[in-house]
Amino acid sequence: MNHILEGERVTLRVFDPERDHTYYHAWMKDNHFMRLLDSDPIVFWPKKMMKEWFEKRMDDSIAMVIYQKGDETKPVGFIELDGINRVSGDSWVAIGIGDRDDWGKGYGTDAMRLMLRYAFCQLNLHRVSLSVFDYNPRAIRSYEKAGFVREGVSPQYVEREGKRYDLVYMGILRSEWMDQCPEGPVTDQ
Repeated sequence: MNHILEGERVTLRVFDPERDHTYYHAWMKDNHFMRLLDSDPIVFWPKKMMKEWFEKRMDDSIAMVIYQKGDETKPVGFIELDGINRVSGDSWVAIGIGDRDDWGKGYGTDAMRLMLRYAFCQLNLHRVSLSVFDYNPRAIRSYEKAGFVREGVSPQYVEREGKRYDLVYMGILRSEWMDQCPEGPVTDQ
C-alpha cells in the first residue's frame, strides 16, 4: 500500500484491481450513482469481468482509490486521470464518491485538489479537463472549488426521465491552478 497522497479529508492510494474492484462493483449497483457518472445505459458486470476491465485500463490511466483520512478500511470513491497525452500535456479526470452517505462531505473536492497537484507537479501536465451533466450541481460546485472553469456545453446531450440535459465541459490550466494553489509539489510517501 505504497504511493499515497494525503489531503485534509482524504487519502488517495493507487488502485489495485485485485483489492478494489469489489467496491466499484457495489457502487455500480446504485442507479443514481451511475446516472451521475455516465450517460451510457447501466450494465451490471460480474465481478470477474469488472476486475479484468480494470486490469486492462491500468495501462493508459492513473487511478486512485479515495479513503476517508484516518480510515483506510473501506474506500469512499475513486479518481482517475485518463487519456493522458504527454506530448500536449493534457488529460481528462473522472471522479465518483460511491456511497450516498459519503456525499456532500468534501471528500470529492479534497481528492480533486490532490489529483490536480499530482497532475501538474508530478506529471507536468499543462491542462486537465472533465465533463459533467448539468443536473449534477453539487459536482459542478465541487469542481469550481477545486479551480475548474466552465469552457463549453453540449446542449441537450442526454435524456433522463423524459427531459434533456446539457453536458458541461470544464477545465483548468496549470497556470490557473498555481495562481490559486501555491501548496508546492506532491511528495510520495
